[in-house]
Amino acid sequence: MIVGKVVGSVVSTRKSEKLIGQKFMIIEPVHHMNAEYDRIVAIDIIGAGIGEYVLVAQGSAARIGCGVETAPVDAAIVGIIDDGAGLE
Repeated sequence: MIVGKVVGSVVSTRKSEKLIGQKFMIIEPVHHMNAEYDRIVAIDIIGAGIGEYVLVAQGSAARIGCGVETAPVDAAIVGIIDDGAGLE
């Protein structure tokens, strides 16, 4: 699991039928998380907004955590951080 900041959103009108109705957000991992990528796209089942710090599950934990075990999901926002003191 990584901590990141929501920096944008993605709109996709054509996608796998298993992803219909899902919201996609662009996440920038906080610097000291040593993430593999500068930015990732994650589905958002929580309702996070741009500028919020979030918890992101990756891999099979993302699919299980958001209840889409058979969908092509690699990252999912599973929590919004209330107090991000010391994250940056």
